[in-house]
Amino acid sequence: MNAHSAKPRPLDHVVLPVVNIDLARERLGKLGFTVAADARHPFGTENACVFFADKTYLEPLGIASVEESEASARQGNVFTARNRAFRFRCGEEGLSAVAFGSENAGIDHRNFVGDGASAGEMLEFTRLMTMPDGSESIAGFKLAFAGDLRAPDLFLFAVERINPLPADRGALEAHANGVTGIAEIALCAPNAAAFAAFVSLAAAQSAVEKTGFGVRIATSNAKISLMTPEGLEAYFEIAVPSADRGLRGRAILFAVADLAVTEAHLAANGVTYTRKNNRILVKPAPGQGTLFAFEETR
Repeated sequence: MNAHSAKPRPLDHVVLPVVNIDLARERLGKLGFTVAADARHPFGTENACVFFADKTYLEPLGIASVEESEASARQGNVFTARNRAFRFRCGEEGLSAVAFGSENAGIDHRNFVGDGASAGEMLEFTRLMTMPDGSESIAGFKLAFAGDLRAPDLFLFAVERINPLPADRGALEAHANGVTGIAEIALCAPNAAAFAAFVSLAAAQSAVEKTGFGVRIATSNAKISLMTPEGLEAYFEIAVPSADRGLRGRAILFAVADLAVTEAHLAANGVTYTRKNNRILVKPAPGQGTLFAFEETR
């Protein structure tokens, strides 16, 4: 287990492969999210992120150039290679990766290698970012990847920002549906607890809490729940085939200040949803990637 980090890493963002960015922008807007300007990666992928007040975010991921994406994957780019593999195996939409904040991705990479959990070479890149006021800044990133051969359809990574973006993203962090942040990520496998060490390593959190349907790992700002298909059905009303043995990302639970506000917005926009145990559940739809659940913060 990773003994090099003094504290658990925070959840940074969730990667959601989508058919295309325009569809994601339309669907996420309908759900009441404020979506940032499109941004292009230098290796063929693109995103249109949704930023939250708790400093986590969603990264809907599209492919801007198949040629560039495939070329970078062949050259050892873990991010594009795993994105291609996910789409081939699971379809064009889903939850393919969970990213944790890092203060030193180089150390994280060495730790992943030392624990036999590295998914490949580190990735360093910069890209142009357009701010809400129209100004532009350069964002720099270092990524260290963790992988488990038993989980080909989910990877985890640590992300270090070299020149962090301006802290004031207030306009982008206000959402009509009242979402303030990500409370929980639900990962699923028939033998969910078998992946506890893998997720603990990536989150730098050695404490693992047993639950009725698996285990839960607390990052400094959100929970990562590893649950069995039975647990997923009980909490999120998602039925998954139990023959699917790898670890898969299946749901995101958002924190909202007032669930009535969320419900009113979804109803006004004609979004189909269900209520369960003080939660609103919205099943996956094109441009959304995975199940979205909404719950009031207590």
